Amino acid sequence: MNTTGFFITIEGPEGAGKTTVMQDVFEQLQSEGYDLISTREPGGIRISERIREIILDNEFTEMDGRTEALLYAAARRQHLVEKIEPAMAQGKIVLCDRFVDASLAYQGYARGLGIDEVLSINEFAIGKLMPNLTLYFDVDPEIGLKRIAQNDNRELNRLDVESLSFHQAVREGYQEVVERYPNRIHVIDASQSQEEVTKYVLNVLKKTLESRMN
Repeated sequence: MNTTGFFITIEGPEGAGKTTVMQDVFEQLQSEGYDLISTREPGGIRISERIREIILDNEFTEMDGRTEALLYAAARRQHLVEKIEPAMAQGKIVLCDRFVDASLAYQGYARGLGIDEVLSINEFAIGKLMPNLTLYFDVDPEIGLKRIAQNDNRELNRLDVESLSFHQAVREGYQEVVERYPNRIHVIDASQSQEEVTKYVLNVLKKTLESRMN
């Protein structure tokens, strides 16, 4: 599919603060006249939100790693064809909370399924479409989990309650993904305050979008 928009994803482990920062960044860019949409994975559209409920339900602790990976890929496919591709075809900037890199880090590396194996599942789901730019929020898992515990407004999901060693493996997985795609992924120190991270992200995005327009 010939797309003319710009696809930006925000990645990171649990408690990295990416969702909050992304909302602030979206509102700021929108107020400055940028034509963009904000979405998330798993979710973003009706079918994918229902799959999200299954994936993150605390009751389904018996879920097999491959089942988890396939559910993410299924949700991603529907989200792609129903929301991401149409927006890009209209020339919009798409800002997405998580995409394929999350599957590579969580299921490919942390679940031990293999990054290449999970990538192949996702290539079937999304074809060759990859983000133009990915912002990876890097934070020590202990800091991330502490933030989650202190956030009374956040409902704990099945991934939040995984062991510390799992979250450490997720971070290692993301580091592997960064090494694979160094030109696409921009690493951000998410241990800073929310205000500092938001300011930095806005600066990176504006520079990227302005250079694209020139």
